[in-house]
Amino acid sequence: MTGPKRGLGGLLGEFRDFIMRGNVLDLAVAVILGGAFGKIIESLVTDVLTPLVLAPALKAAQVDRLAELSAAGVQYGLFLAAILNFLVIAFCIFLLVRSFESFQKRLERKQALADAEAEAAAPPDPTLVAQENLTRAIERLTAVMEERP
Repeated sequence: MTGPKRGLGGLLGEFRDFIMRGNVLDLAVAVILGGAFGKIIESLVTDVLTPLVLAPALKAAQVDRLAELSAAGVQYGLFLAAILNFLVIAFCIFLLVRSFESFQKRLERKQALADAEAEAAAPPDPTLVAQENLTRAIERLTAVMEERP
């Protein structure tokens, strides 16, 4: 009987096979790196950019922290920080994608150049050479026959 495995051993084996698939591992790595990248960007926004960009607004509102920026109970300071955080993350992702695409285009150009060089350096196809020789011979024979009265 070649049906599915039963019991705990079969379940663990299927789970192991599922986890070891390439796309699951790639997704896990992407999630971990994305989380770490998000923390870096959040720190950049919270600790560096927000104080620099929103410092004039904080001074004008006479508050020390963004959480204190509010009007009628609406904490617009935190909202502004969230918008700034989003814009910085989107810009960083844009830069990463743009540099990856330019790198990929550069690799494609190099590959196309290497393919062209390999094609030029490759010996000609003997069948093609024979066909070209036969075509030239027929053209010469036709020219000779047209010259005769």
